[in-house]
Amino acid sequence: MSKKQYNEEDFSGISDMLEGKHHVIPIVSNEDEEEAENTEVPDTLPILTLRSSVLFPGSITPITVGRQRSMKLIRDVEAAGGLMGAVLQKEPEVEQPGPDDLYRVGTAARILKILEMPNGNLTVILHGLEKVEIKEYLTAEPYFKASVAPLKDSVPERSNIEFDALVDSIKDVALGIINISPNMPKEAAFAIKNIDSKRGIINFICSNIDLPDADRQRLLEAPGLLARARRLLEILIREQQLVELKNEIQTKVKQDIDQQQRDYFLQQQMRTIQDELGGDPADKDIDELRKKAEKKQWKDETKELFFKELGKLERMNPAVAEYSVQLNYLQLMAELPWEHCTTDNLDLNRAKKRLDSDHFGLEEVKDRILEHLAVIKLKGDLKSPILCLYGPPGVGKTSLGKSVAAALKRKFGRISLGGLHDEAEIRGHRRTYIGAMPGRIIQTIKRAGSSNPVIILDEIDKVTVSNHGDPSSALLEVLDPEQNTTFHDNYLDTEYDLSKVLFIATANNIANINPALRDRMEMINIPGYILEDKVQIARKHLVPKQLKAHGVPAKDLKIAPKVIEKVIADYTRESGVRSLDKQIAKIVRTRAKNIGFGEEFKPEVSPADVEKILGVPRFTNDIYDIQGMVGIVTGLAWTEVGGDILYIESILTPGKGALTMTGNLGDVMKESATIALQWVKAHADELGIAREKFEKNDIHIHVPEGAIPKDGPSAGITMMTSLVSTLSGRRVKDYIAMTGETTLRGRVLPVGGIKEKILAAKRAGIREIVLSEENRKDISEIKPEYLEGLTFHYVKTNDDVLKLVMAE
Repeated sequence: MSKKQYNEEDFSGISDMLEGKHHVIPIVSNEDEEEAENTEVPDTLPILTLRSSVLFPGSITPITVGRQRSMKLIRDVEAAGGLMGAVLQKEPEVEQPGPDDLYRVGTAARILKILEMPNGNLTVILHGLEKVEIKEYLTAEPYFKASVAPLKDSVPERSNIEFDALVDSIKDVALGIINISPNMPKEAAFAIKNIDSKRGIINFICSNIDLPDADRQRLLEAPGLLARARRLLEILIREQQLVELKNEIQTKVKQDIDQQQRDYFLQQQMRTIQDELGGDPADKDIDELRKKAEKKQWKDETKELFFKELGKLERMNPAVAEYSVQLNYLQLMAELPWEHCTTDNLDLNRAKKRLDSDHFGLEEVKDRILEHLAVIKLKGDLKSPILCLYGPPGVGKTSLGKSVAAALKRKFGRISLGGLHDEAEIRGHRRTYIGAMPGRIIQTIKRAGSSNPVIILDEIDKVTVSNHGDPSSALLEVLDPEQNTTFHDNYLDTEYDLSKVLFIATANNIANINPALRDRMEMINIPGYILEDKVQIARKHLVPKQLKAHGVPAKDLKIAPKVIEKVIADYTRESGVRSLDKQIAKIVRTRAKNIGFGEEFKPEVSPADVEKILGVPRFTNDIYDIQGMVGIVTGLAWTEVGGDILYIESILTPGKGALTMTGNLGDVMKESATIALQWVKAHADELGIAREKFEKNDIHIHVPEGAIPKDGPSAGITMMTSLVSTLSGRRVKDYIAMTGETTLRGRVLPVGGIKEKILAAKRAGIREIVLSEENRKDISEIKPEYLEGLTFHYVKTNDDVLKLVMAE
């Protein structure tokens, strides 16, 4: 079809529009539409990037062009008499857009006329022909060229009732917007009434309605006229509602204003909008805060601070960023319990029963809690102590906190300190920082809802130091009964009384705790459980807990004490009961599976059943098995998971007296080995060892299980005894173990972790234990049942050790 010819008068409407008289695009004739529908779009088109306008098929739109490459594109296309693509860029402020900055759907267009503007720009009158999709950009210079594919808008059938109704509704709503909008020219209503084509009316309104570019692009990308009509009607209804609401608001606040009244006018508009939405949320927040404050029993200085900060909030504009920071701060102050405390249950018998029912053993901790309750009962008030429960994992340190809270009828909170490296986690952030929050202590008290909860500070020995400060130093104020009455949180920025909080810290290794922090706490050792304790714990606590957790009736699973002993001895190697709990859970799961499949089974679990469920016994190497061997001595070691026995062996090989040590030993143990060897050399004649053995042999000391790091001052006398046994050829007595450090003078020094080491010795079948004389006091503090079956020898020198342990 030949291209339609246009005369100068055809664009009189465009000229008027450019002069500011109105902004309605001239009506597209049926001939224009026919040309747009029948024009064949080539596979490749130059692409004109549009900043803030969307060209629709069948519409005539003026575009202002100012970029150099766009102006060259226009000139080249006009000279060739061809077509081009008009595509909207996503962000209008991008000066030199790339392919990723453009939408993928645009419109093929023909240039109808070019108008030279006084400022050097061009105004190009484009006739939209057909919607196209950009497949690939081929070149970017001197302007974009791309391969395109036509996207013909599907047109509903003539008898489509929905489409006809949509078009009629679009006309009515558009005319309604023109009537109630003072800024819309009345020529637009005339144009809409005189367009016969349904396609023309839709594209005409899409081109002329005042919409964001993103909405126009959505209309262009609609798959067909029916979908475009639906989207257009939705947008028009929204715009109509906005215009109506705006007119209603303007009617309510209409008055003569000048420049000085502009801020007042805007505030009135905002208030009217908020009234339409049900009132000002900021006023509601302030009223709620004031009501909460009136119910608080604050000290005078706290009350004064709150209302001072509330006054600041009232004077703030809710739109500024500081408003939400101030609001969050006041909400925290209003929600903190401050003077609110729960009433302690001072029934000592009830508290004792509760503690005994929840935990087996742990008598020292229970006695300390009952002492605290007794003093409160007599005195009526007492600063809460800071307790630190330390010991190996799985002995019930953390769970004890819940039992204490239940016994006292206090709220319970828990703070995990493992890996904590930021001091602000304890003290809080200053409110001047973005994302500022109170510290964990204040947050936990807020969640608990009382000022005297029981708070567990878990893993206090695993707090780390970083460039964000030392959290353990921040805890000094929290855990000092003389200072925490005036604890200062940076976010709260006022004092808070923590003296009523019962803090219970837990740790595995107290050597890792800051000494100043350790000094502020009562240290209570929970060393672990003997076999008999573990059996009772399993029967009274672990088995019932796992039966309930897995839904297995108690009548369908019975585990005899002997079977529990087998599980403890063969499948666990710990001071606590965490691994035992896991093994019992595995047995209960197996029974749940039997019940689920309807299999036959006996309720009683036998030792054979245990091996079938849990597999081959895992632990046998901690049983004493070195009878009659020369050069091998049993030592006792402390680890973070409890005590353990430690075999130390030595051997002579031909050489020149060199000392070799293996077994992944730390510096302290290497020093112990060197001291032990030098002492043996110095006393070789007294020990009956020929000097030639040192000169003609190398000595190798090995501690098995080399993959496990070993260190600490506990193996001095053990290494010395092993060297004497190897060099003299005399063996060590059977079933005897030792722990202690030695000096070059032969003095035996005391060591720690005695209780854990004793438990390890009992598990291994040891009968006699050699300790430093200075460790006698540690044995006197241990319960007699832990010492049954053991004989203790206390020594002062290495000579005393050798007289006791060397076989005749």
